[in-house]
Order: sequence, then structure tokens, then C-alpha cells
Amino acid sequence: MTEPTHDNEAHGGALGSRLNWLRAAVLGANDGIVSTAGIVVGVAGATADRNALLTAGLAGLLAGSMSMAAGEYVSVSTQRDSELAALAQEKRELKEQPEAELEELTELLERRGLSREVAREAAVQLTERDALKAHASVELGIDPDQLTNPWNAALASFLAFTVGALLPLLAIVLPPSGWRLPVTVVSVLAALVLTGWAGARLGAALVGPAVLRNVLGGALAMGVTYGAGSLLGAVGV
Repeated sequence: MTEPTHDNEAHGGALGSRLNWLRAAVLGANDGIVSTAGIVVGVAGATADRNALLTAGLAGLLAGSMSMAAGEYVSVSTQRDSELAALAQEKRELKEQPEAELEELTELLERRGLSREVAREAAVQLTERDALKAHASVELGIDPDQLTNPWNAALASFLAFTVGALLPLLAIVLPPSGWRLPVTVVSVLAALVLTGWAGARLGAALVGPAVLRNVLGGALAMGVTYGAGSLLGAVGV
């Protein structure tokens, strides 16, 4: 009876991890959409030159995607270093004072609602199976077999931002001059509706407020940058 429960928990943990990655991808794409749209719409307020728009959009895409990747790499690397240090300390403690660690695991399981006898038996069995993994999971909340890879996280952020940024970039440079701004605005707002909906569903949140916040934020960003670009263009800067 215990094995199916273990399998279900493993599948549940894997599903949760996949949902976290999907949510991060949606948020990364959303950042790419909004930041690049703000740049190209701002430049469009100052000039209709396609080369200027393409240059600004590409610069924003590359700068944003590299910044996201670098930030994610540093963040995940720091987290991974902390987890590895905690696991190393736990490994030393298990080697130096196994009885004290067994008692600690028993007490932790008791706090989760098990009786003293059941908690002790469970602690013994978990220790015999894999002491480090048992303590890492129950005490530290870490799975030693599923530490996040900072390179994978950086690549995922880079790709997510790039995919999102491509939409406003293509929307501003491909249509004829008179259609560039309206096509970009409509495309961006439609994409923000989609990312807001997806983010809310993945996070089990209310869809309406999430979509509204997303669309209003994107519209405000484009409005402010367009106004600034128009003002600069009018004064000849």
C-alpha cells in the first residue's frame, strides 16, 4: 500500500515542478512582450524609420534576454550553492551523530501528526533506505536528486523572453508604415490577454483580475513610452 502512495507523491512533485517551469516561461515571455513593446512603440512615437525601429527592437530583445538569463543564472546558482552547503552539513551530521539525527527525524515526523511509535518506525525505515534524502526532504525541504540547474534556468529565461519580444518587434517592422503602430498595439494587448490567462491558470488564480492587470500594465507602458517618444520627436531630439 505504501508504494502507490510514494509514486503518486513523486508524480505530484514532478507535476508541480513542471508547472513552476511553465509559469516562469509565461512570465518571461510576458516580460519580453511588455519591455520590447515599450521600446519599439516609444521609438515609433519619434520616427517612422524602419531601420531605427528594427535596431531599437533588436537591441531591446538582446539586452533583455541576456539580462534575464544572467539574473536567473545568478539567482539559481546562489540557491543551488545554499542547498549543496546544507546537504553537505547534513551529511556530516549523519556521519558524526547518527542517533541524534534519527531522533531529530522522529521528532520532525511527530510534528507532522504521527504518533511517537509510528514516527520512530518511519524514521528508522527512511534512514535505512536513504538517510540523507530523508533528512533533506523532511528537515530541509530539498530533493537531492532534483536540484535546479542554473544553466537550464538561464537558457529557459533567455528563450522565454526572446519568444515574447519577437512579437512586438515583428509587428512594428513588417506592416506598412501607417499600420505599424495599431498592429503592434493590438497584437501586444492580445498577447497580454493570453499570457495573463495562462499565468492565472497555472497559478490557480482568478483569470479576470490577472488579465486586466496584465493588459492595463502593458497599455500603460506603451502609452508612456509613445508619449515620451512623440515629445522627443517633436522637439527634434
